[in-house]
Amino acid sequence: MERTLSFSLSLSPLFLFLVFSLVQGQNPKCDIQEHGSTLQVFHVFSPCSPFRPSKALSWEESVLQLQAKDQARLQFLASLVAGRSVVPIASGRQIIQSPTYIVRAKIGTPPQTLLLAMDTSNDAAWIPCTACDGCTSTLFSPEKSTSFKNLNCGAPQCNQVPNPSCGSSSCSFNFTYGSSTIGANLVQDTVTLATDPIPGYTFGCVQKTTGPSTPPQGLLGLGRGPLSLLSQTQNLYQSTFSYCLPSFKSLNFSGSLRLGPVAQPIRIKYTPLLKNPRRSSLYYVNLVAIRVGRKVVDIPQEALAFNPVTGAGTIFDSGTVFSRLVAPAYVAVRDEFRRRVGGKANLTVTSLGGFDTCYTVPIVAPTITFMFSGMNVTLPQDNILIHSSAGSTTCLAMASAPDNVNSVLNVIAKMQQQNHRVLFDVPNSRLGVARELCTK
Repeated sequence: MERTLSFSLSLSPLFLFLVFSLVQGQNPKCDIQEHGSTLQVFHVFSPCSPFRPSKALSWEESVLQLQAKDQARLQFLASLVAGRSVVPIASGRQIIQSPTYIVRAKIGTPPQTLLLAMDTSNDAAWIPCTACDGCTSTLFSPEKSTSFKNLNCGAPQCNQVPNPSCGSSSCSFNFTYGSSTIGANLVQDTVTLATDPIPGYTFGCVQKTTGPSTPPQGLLGLGRGPLSLLSQTQNLYQSTFSYCLPSFKSLNFSGSLRLGPVAQPIRIKYTPLLKNPRRSSLYYVNLVAIRVGRKVVDIPQEALAFNPVTGAGTIFDSGTVFSRLVAPAYVAVRDEFRRRVGGKANLTVTSLGGFDTCYTVPIVAPTITFMFSGMNVTLPQDNILIHSSAGSTTCLAMASAPDNVNSVLNVIAKMQQQNHRVLFDVPNSRLGVARELCTK
Protein backbone atom coordinates (compact mmCIF):
# COMPACT_ATOMS: atom_id res chain seq x y z
CA MET A 1 0.00 0.00 0.00
CA GLU A 2 1.36 3.40 -0.90
CA ARG A 3 1.75 5.70 2.06
CA THR A 4 1.62 9.29 0.89
CA LEU A 5 1.47 12.46 2.94
CA SER A 6 0.85 15.64 1.04
CA PHE A 7 2.70 18.67 2.37
CA SER A 8 3.41 22.20 1.42
CA LEU A 9 6.44 24.38 1.30
CA SER A 10 6.58 26.77 4.20
CA LEU A 11 6.49 30.09 2.41
CA SER A 12 8.17 33.10 3.86
CA PRO A 13 6.48 36.51 3.75
CA LEU A 14 8.59 37.16 0.64
CA PHE A 15 6.86 34.49 -1.37
CA LEU A 16 3.46 35.07 0.14
CA PHE A 17 3.77 38.67 -1.00
CA LEU A 18 3.96 37.37 -4.56
CA VAL A 19 0.72 35.41 -4.34
CA PHE A 20 -1.54 36.84 -1.67
CA SER A 21 -3.16 39.29 -4.08
CA LEU A 22 -4.29 36.35 -6.19
CA VAL A 23 -5.70 34.19 -3.42
CA GLN A 24 -7.43 36.78 -1.28
CA GLY A 25 -11.15 36.18 -1.16
CA GLN A 26 -10.86 32.43 -1.55
CA ASN A 27 -12.19 30.24 1.21
CA PRO A 28 -9.56 27.59 1.96
CA LYS A 29 -10.81 24.17 2.99
CA CYS A 30 -8.90 23.69 6.19
CA ASP A 31 -10.82 20.70 7.50
CA ILE A 32 -10.62 18.31 4.56
CA GLN A 33 -11.49 14.76 5.60
CA GLU A 34 -8.42 12.57 5.36
CA HIS A 35 -8.72 9.21 3.68
CA GLY A 36 -6.50 6.34 2.63
CA SER A 37 -2.86 7.13 3.33
CA THR A 38 -2.94 10.81 2.40
CA LEU A 39 -2.50 13.50 5.00
CA GLN A 40 -3.27 17.14 4.26
CA VAL A 41 -0.34 19.39 5.04
CA PHE A 42 0.29 23.06 4.44
CA HIS A 43 2.80 25.85 4.84
CA VAL A 44 3.01 27.69 8.11
CA PHE A 45 1.77 30.98 6.69
CA SER A 46 -1.28 29.62 4.87
CA PRO A 47 -4.79 30.83 5.83
CA CYS A 48 -5.26 27.47 7.57
CA SER A 49 -2.31 28.04 9.87
CA PRO A 50 -2.32 29.83 13.24
CA PHE A 51 1.29 30.86 12.56
CA ARG A 52 0.68 33.12 9.56
CA PRO A 53 2.06 36.69 9.76
CA SER A 54 -0.19 39.46 11.02
CA LYS A 55 0.81 41.89 8.28
CA ALA A 56 2.37 41.80 4.85
CA LEU A 57 5.92 43.05 4.36
CA SER A 58 7.49 44.72 1.37
CA TRP A 59 9.56 42.51 -0.90
CA GLU A 60 12.83 43.98 0.32
CA GLU A 61 11.80 43.68 3.99
CA SER A 62 10.78 40.07 3.41
CA VAL A 63 14.08 39.17 1.76
CA LEU A 64 16.10 40.70 4.57
CA GLN A 65 13.96 39.04 7.23
CA LEU A 66 14.18 35.67 5.52
CA GLN A 67 17.96 35.93 5.24
CA ALA A 68 18.23 36.67 8.95
CA LYS A 69 16.20 33.57 9.74
CA ASP A 70 18.24 31.46 7.36
CA GLN A 71 21.35 32.68 9.16
CA ALA A 72 19.95 31.35 12.44
CA ARG A 73 19.39 28.03 10.68
CA LEU A 74 22.97 27.97 9.46
CA GLN A 75 24.27 28.76 12.92
CA PHE A 76 22.35 25.77 14.22
CA LEU A 77 23.70 23.46 11.51
CA ALA A 78 27.21 24.75 12.17
CA SER A 79 26.80 23.94 15.87
CA LEU A 80 25.79 20.39 14.99
CA VAL A 81 28.76 19.95 12.67
CA ALA A 82 31.20 21.41 15.17
CA GLY A 83 29.89 19.14 17.90
CA ARG A 84 29.20 22.09 20.19
CA SER A 85 25.55 21.22 20.63
CA VAL A 86 23.54 18.07 21.21
CA VAL A 87 20.11 18.73 19.84
CA PRO A 88 18.56 15.51 18.52
CA ILE A 89 15.15 16.67 19.70
CA ALA A 90 15.05 20.21 18.33
CA SER A 91 14.93 21.96 15.01
CA GLY A 92 17.43 24.72 15.39
CA ARG A 93 16.93 26.59 12.29
CA GLN A 94 13.56 26.72 11.02
CA ILE A 95 10.99 28.17 13.21
CA ILE A 96 12.62 31.42 13.97
CA GLN A 97 9.99 32.00 11.98
CA SER A 98 11.00 30.40 8.77
CA PRO A 99 9.76 26.89 9.34
CA THR A 100 9.79 24.22 6.73
CA TYR A 101 6.67 22.15 6.10
CA ILE A 102 3.98 21.31 8.59
CA VAL A 103 1.72 18.29 8.78
CA ARG A 104 -1.28 17.48 10.88
CA ALA A 105 -0.45 14.58 13.14
CA LYS A 106 -2.89 12.85 15.48
CA ILE A 107 -1.47 12.07 18.90
CA GLY A 108 -2.89 10.04 21.73
CA THR A 109 -6.09 8.07 22.38
CA PRO A 110 -8.55 9.56 21.54
CA PRO A 111 -6.45 11.46 19.01
CA GLN A 112 -5.55 15.12 19.42
CA THR A 113 -4.56 16.96 16.24
CA LEU A 114 -1.36 18.99 16.34
CA LEU A 115 0.89 20.60 13.77
CA LEU A 116 4.43 19.29 13.37
CA ALA A 117 7.20 20.76 11.24
CA MET A 118 9.17 18.23 9.19
CA ASP A 119 12.94 18.37 9.49
CA THR A 120 15.48 16.22 7.65
CA SER A 121 18.38 17.30 9.87
CA ASN A 122 16.94 16.32 13.25
CA ASP A 123 15.85 13.07 14.77
CA ALA A 124 13.33 12.89 17.58
CA ALA A 125 9.95 14.55 17.71
CA TRP A 126 9.04 17.08 20.37
CA ILE A 127 5.58 18.38 21.14
CA PRO A 128 4.45 21.28 23.40
CA CYS A 129 2.39 19.84 26.25
CA THR A 130 -0.19 21.07 28.71
CA ALA A 131 1.10 23.48 31.36
CA CYS A 132 4.20 24.24 29.29
CA ASP A 133 5.78 27.44 30.56
CA GLY A 134 6.52 29.67 27.56
CA CYS A 135 4.78 27.63 24.82
CA THR A 136 2.52 29.65 22.54
CA SER A 137 0.84 27.13 20.23
CA THR A 138 -1.80 24.44 20.59
CA LEU A 139 -0.78 22.07 23.37
CA PHE A 140 -1.03 18.30 23.67
CA SER A 141 -2.92 17.16 26.77
CA PRO A 142 -1.34 13.92 28.07
CA GLU A 143 -3.97 13.57 30.79
CA LYS A 144 -6.63 13.13 28.10
CA SER A 145 -4.84 10.21 26.40
CA THR A 146 -5.31 6.68 27.66
CA SER A 147 -2.24 5.48 25.72
CA PHE A 148 0.15 8.10 27.12
CA LYS A 149 3.19 6.86 29.06
CA ASN A 150 6.12 8.57 30.80
CA LEU A 151 9.48 6.87 30.26
CA ASN A 152 11.62 6.31 33.36
CA CYS A 153 15.34 6.78 33.66
CA GLY A 154 15.98 3.10 33.04
CA ALA A 155 14.50 3.24 29.53
CA PRO A 156 17.19 2.88 26.83
CA GLN A 157 15.77 5.92 25.02
CA CYS A 158 16.81 8.08 27.99
CA ASN A 159 20.43 7.64 26.88
CA GLN A 160 19.59 9.02 23.41
CA VAL A 161 18.47 12.49 24.50
CA PRO A 162 20.70 15.45 25.43
CA ASN A 163 21.44 16.18 29.06
CA PRO A 164 19.11 13.59 30.63
CA SER A 165 18.29 13.99 34.31
CA CYS A 166 16.35 11.99 36.86
CA GLY A 167 15.05 14.38 39.46
CA SER A 168 11.95 12.20 39.59
CA SER A 169 11.19 8.72 38.33
CA SER A 170 10.66 9.99 34.76
CA CYS A 171 13.41 10.86 32.28
CA SER A 172 13.70 14.58 31.62
CA PHE A 173 16.19 16.50 29.51
CA ASN A 174 17.03 19.97 28.27
CA PHE A 175 18.72 21.44 25.24
CA THR A 176 19.57 24.74 23.62
CA TYR A 177 17.85 25.99 20.51
CA GLY A 178 19.45 29.08 19.04
CA SER A 179 19.27 31.58 21.90
CA SER A 180 16.54 29.60 23.66
CA THR A 181 16.49 26.72 26.10
CA ILE A 182 13.89 23.97 26.15
CA GLY A 183 13.09 21.42 28.83
CA ALA A 184 11.03 18.29 28.19
CA ASN A 185 10.02 14.92 29.54
CA LEU A 186 10.63 11.79 27.49
CA VAL A 187 7.29 10.08 26.81
CA GLN A 188 5.50 7.64 24.54
CA ASP A 189 2.09 7.68 22.90
CA THR A 190 0.37 6.65 19.68
CA VAL A 191 1.14 8.95 16.76
CA THR A 192 -0.99 8.61 13.64
CA LEU A 193 0.27 9.89 10.28
CA ALA A 194 -2.51 9.85 7.70
CA THR A 195 -4.17 6.51 8.52
CA ASP A 196 -1.01 4.82 9.83
CA PRO A 197 -1.07 4.50 13.64
CA ILE A 198 2.36 4.18 15.28
CA PRO A 199 1.88 2.87 18.85
CA GLY A 200 4.42 3.70 21.53
CA TYR A 201 6.12 6.49 19.60
CA THR A 202 8.86 8.15 21.69
CA PHE A 203 9.01 11.94 21.76
CA GLY A 204 9.78 14.90 23.99
CA CYS A 205 6.85 16.45 25.86
CA VAL A 206 7.96 20.08 26.23
CA GLN A 207 7.46 21.53 29.73
CA LYS A 208 9.35 24.82 29.62
CA THR A 209 10.90 27.09 27.05
CA THR A 210 12.66 30.43 27.29
CA GLY A 211 14.15 32.80 24.77
CA PRO A 212 13.10 34.31 21.42
CA SER A 213 14.17 31.36 19.24
CA THR A 214 11.63 28.85 20.51
CA PRO A 215 9.52 27.41 17.70
CA PRO A 216 5.74 27.77 18.16
CA GLN A 217 4.86 24.25 17.03
CA GLY A 218 6.14 20.73 17.43
CA LEU A 219 8.61 18.92 15.23
CA LEU A 220 8.82 15.58 13.43
CA GLY A 221 12.40 14.50 12.83
CA LEU A 222 13.20 12.86 9.48
CA GLY A 223 16.90 12.44 10.17
CA ARG A 224 18.52 9.01 10.21
CA GLY A 225 19.79 8.95 13.79
CA PRO A 226 18.29 7.55 17.03
CA LEU A 227 14.65 8.32 17.86
CA SER A 228 13.89 9.63 14.34
CA LEU A 229 10.75 8.64 12.47
CA LEU A 230 12.86 6.37 10.28
CA SER A 231 14.42 4.61 13.25
CA GLN A 232 11.12 4.12 15.06
CA THR A 233 9.18 2.88 12.02
CA GLN A 234 11.68 0.62 10.27
CA ASN A 235 9.16 -2.20 9.92
CA LEU A 236 6.49 0.13 8.59
CA TYR A 237 8.39 2.46 6.27
CA GLN A 238 11.71 0.63 5.90
CA SER A 239 13.67 3.86 6.44
CA THR A 240 12.64 5.22 3.03
CA PHE A 241 10.83 8.40 2.06
CA SER A 242 10.71 10.99 -0.69
CA TYR A 243 9.22 14.42 -1.20
CA CYS A 244 8.55 16.89 -3.98
CA LEU A 245 8.46 20.60 -3.16
CA PRO A 246 6.20 22.82 -5.28
CA SER A 247 7.34 26.09 -6.76
CA PHE A 248 7.33 29.14 -4.50
CA LYS A 249 5.16 30.84 -7.12
CA SER A 250 2.45 28.19 -7.04
CA LEU A 251 -1.00 29.14 -5.81
CA ASN A 252 -1.40 25.55 -4.66
CA PHE A 253 0.99 25.19 -1.78
CA SER A 254 0.73 21.40 -1.52
CA GLY A 255 3.36 18.91 -2.59
CA SER A 256 3.75 15.31 -1.49
CA LEU A 257 5.69 13.21 0.98
CA ARG A 258 5.77 9.46 0.36
CA LEU A 259 6.70 7.20 3.24
CA GLY A 260 8.01 3.71 2.51
CA PRO A 261 9.57 2.07 -0.57
CA VAL A 262 6.28 1.47 -2.39
CA ALA A 263 5.42 3.81 -5.29
CA GLN A 264 8.77 5.54 -5.27
CA PRO A 265 10.05 6.66 -8.70
CA ILE A 266 11.79 4.06 -10.83
CA ARG A 267 13.53 6.40 -13.25
CA ILE A 268 15.74 8.29 -10.86
CA LYS A 269 19.49 8.76 -10.56
CA TYR A 270 21.24 8.22 -7.25
CA THR A 271 24.28 9.40 -5.38
CA PRO A 272 25.65 7.52 -2.36
CA LEU A 273 24.78 8.74 1.11
CA LEU A 274 27.95 9.27 3.10
CA LYS A 275 28.18 8.05 6.68
CA ASN A 276 29.36 10.40 9.39
CA PRO A 277 29.06 8.69 12.78
CA ARG A 278 29.74 11.99 14.54
CA ARG A 279 26.73 13.64 12.85
CA SER A 280 24.50 10.66 12.16
CA SER A 281 21.34 12.70 11.54
CA LEU A 282 22.61 14.65 8.53
CA TYR A 283 22.23 13.48 4.93
CA TYR A 284 25.73 13.93 3.52
CA VAL A 285 26.44 13.43 -0.19
CA ASN A 286 29.54 13.82 -2.33
CA LEU A 287 29.40 17.06 -4.33
CA VAL A 288 32.35 16.82 -6.72
CA ALA A 289 31.89 19.91 -8.93
CA ILE A 290 29.52 22.70 -9.98
CA ARG A 291 28.81 23.75 -13.54
CA VAL A 292 27.51 27.18 -14.56
CA GLY A 293 26.08 26.94 -18.05
CA ARG A 294 28.53 24.63 -19.79
CA LYS A 295 31.57 25.56 -17.73
CA VAL A 296 32.73 23.58 -14.70
CA VAL A 297 33.97 26.32 -12.39
CA ASP A 298 37.29 26.15 -10.61
CA ILE A 299 36.66 25.19 -6.98
CA PRO A 300 39.43 24.05 -4.62
CA GLN A 301 38.98 20.36 -3.83
CA GLU A 302 39.01 20.99 -0.07
CA ALA A 303 35.95 23.25 -0.39
CA LEU A 304 33.81 20.28 -1.43
CA ALA A 305 35.59 17.41 0.31
CA PHE A 306 33.77 15.25 2.86
CA ASN A 307 35.52 15.13 6.22
CA PRO A 308 33.83 13.18 9.05
CA VAL A 309 36.18 14.67 11.64
CA THR A 310 35.46 18.34 10.93
CA GLY A 311 31.94 17.76 9.57
CA ALA A 312 32.84 19.35 6.24
CA GLY A 313 30.98 18.33 3.11
CA THR A 314 27.56 18.76 1.51
CA ILE A 315 24.12 17.99 2.93
CA PHE A 316 20.53 18.11 1.72
CA ASP A 317 18.42 20.08 4.21
CA SER A 318 14.69 20.84 4.31
CA GLY A 319 14.97 23.73 6.77
CA THR A 320 17.30 26.13 4.95
CA VAL A 321 15.57 28.25 2.30
CA PHE A 322 18.48 29.27 0.06
CA SER A 323 21.50 27.08 -0.72
CA ARG A 324 24.72 28.13 0.96
CA LEU A 325 28.17 27.25 -0.30
CA VAL A 326 31.47 27.67 1.51
CA ALA A 327 33.16 30.87 0.36
CA PRO A 328 35.60 29.47 -2.28
CA ALA A 329 32.82 27.48 -3.94
CA TYR A 330 30.30 30.31 -3.87
CA VAL A 331 32.73 32.90 -5.22
CA ALA A 332 33.59 30.64 -8.16
CA VAL A 333 29.90 30.05 -8.98
CA ARG A 334 28.96 33.70 -8.48
CA ASP A 335 31.75 35.10 -10.65
CA GLU A 336 30.96 32.79 -13.57
CA PHE A 337 27.24 33.55 -13.18
CA ARG A 338 27.97 37.28 -13.33
CA ARG A 339 30.23 36.85 -16.34
CA ARG A 340 27.61 34.93 -18.29
CA VAL A 341 24.74 37.24 -17.33
CA GLY A 342 26.61 40.52 -17.90
CA GLY A 343 28.44 39.51 -21.03
CA LYS A 344 29.42 42.45 -23.19
CA ALA A 345 26.58 44.54 -21.75
CA ASN A 346 28.57 45.03 -18.54
CA LEU A 347 25.40 45.08 -16.40
CA THR A 348 25.56 46.74 -13.01
CA VAL A 349 25.46 44.29 -10.10
CA THR A 350 23.65 45.37 -6.94
CA SER A 351 23.09 43.67 -3.60
CA LEU A 352 20.19 43.02 -1.25
CA GLY A 353 21.14 41.93 2.24
CA GLY A 354 23.14 38.72 1.96
CA PHE A 355 22.43 38.40 -1.77
CA ASP A 356 25.34 40.04 -3.56
CA THR A 357 24.34 39.33 -7.16
CA CYS A 358 21.19 41.26 -8.06
CA TYR A 359 20.12 43.11 -11.21
CA THR A 360 17.55 45.82 -11.82
CA VAL A 361 17.04 44.95 -15.50
CA PRO A 362 15.66 41.71 -17.00
CA ILE A 363 18.29 39.00 -17.31
CA VAL A 364 18.69 35.57 -18.86
CA ALA A 365 20.42 33.34 -16.35
CA PRO A 366 22.49 30.26 -17.13
CA THR A 367 21.62 26.93 -15.58
CA ILE A 368 23.55 25.78 -12.55
CA THR A 369 24.38 22.09 -12.22
CA PHE A 370 25.34 20.38 -8.99
CA MET A 371 27.55 17.45 -9.98
CA PHE A 372 27.41 14.62 -7.45
CA SER A 373 28.97 11.18 -7.57
CA GLY A 374 26.68 9.24 -9.91
CA MET A 375 24.25 12.02 -10.79
CA ASN A 376 23.94 15.62 -11.95
CA VAL A 377 21.15 17.95 -10.86
CA THR A 378 20.62 20.85 -13.29
CA LEU A 379 18.67 23.80 -11.92
CA PRO A 380 16.58 25.96 -14.25
CA GLN A 381 15.95 29.66 -13.62
CA ASP A 382 12.99 29.05 -11.30
CA ASN A 383 15.33 27.27 -8.89
CA ILE A 384 18.09 29.87 -8.86
CA LEU A 385 16.43 33.31 -9.17
CA ILE A 386 14.11 35.34 -6.98
CA HIS A 387 12.15 38.19 -8.53
CA SER A 388 10.60 41.26 -6.98
CA SER A 389 6.87 41.56 -7.64
CA ALA A 390 6.92 45.29 -6.90
CA GLY A 391 9.88 46.20 -9.09
CA SER A 392 12.41 44.80 -11.50
CA THR A 393 15.00 43.43 -9.08
CA THR A 394 16.24 39.88 -9.68
CA CYS A 395 18.77 38.13 -7.44
CA LEU A 396 20.79 34.93 -7.55
CA ALA A 397 19.14 32.92 -4.77
CA MET A 398 22.32 31.47 -3.31
CA ALA A 399 24.94 32.83 -0.97
CA SER A 400 28.03 31.99 1.00
CA ALA A 401 27.85 31.30 4.71
CA PRO A 402 27.63 34.52 6.76
CA ASP A 403 30.92 35.85 8.15
CA ASN A 404 29.85 35.11 11.71
CA VAL A 405 29.03 31.47 10.96
CA ASN A 406 32.14 29.31 10.89
CA SER A 407 30.51 26.73 8.67
CA VAL A 408 32.29 24.07 6.66
CA LEU A 409 29.00 22.85 5.20
CA ASN A 410 27.59 23.23 1.72
CA VAL A 411 23.81 23.15 2.13
CA ILE A 412 21.46 22.17 -0.73
CA ALA A 413 18.35 24.04 0.39
CA LYS A 414 14.65 23.86 -0.33
CA MET A 415 14.42 26.51 -3.05
CA GLN A 416 16.95 24.57 -5.09
CA GLN A 417 15.02 21.34 -4.41
CA GLN A 418 11.62 22.59 -5.58
CA ASN A 419 9.96 20.68 -8.42
CA HIS A 420 12.30 17.75 -7.88
CA ARG A 421 11.52 14.40 -6.29
CA VAL A 422 14.18 13.84 -3.62
CA LEU A 423 14.34 10.22 -2.46
CA PHE A 424 16.07 9.21 0.78
CA ASP A 425 16.82 5.48 0.61
CA VAL A 426 18.68 4.80 3.85
CA PRO A 427 18.79 0.96 3.68
CA ASN A 428 20.62 1.19 0.35
CA SER A 429 22.58 4.25 1.52
CA ARG A 430 21.65 6.42 -1.42
CA LEU A 431 19.84 9.67 -2.26
CA GLY A 432 18.04 10.13 -5.55
CA VAL A 433 16.88 13.24 -7.38
CA ALA A 434 14.59 13.41 -10.40
CA ARG A 435 12.86 16.36 -12.02
CA GLU A 436 9.15 16.34 -11.16
CA LEU A 437 6.71 19.17 -11.70
CA CYS A 438 4.69 18.86 -8.52
CA THR A 439 3.47 22.47 -8.79
CA LYS A 440 -0.24 22.48 -9.61
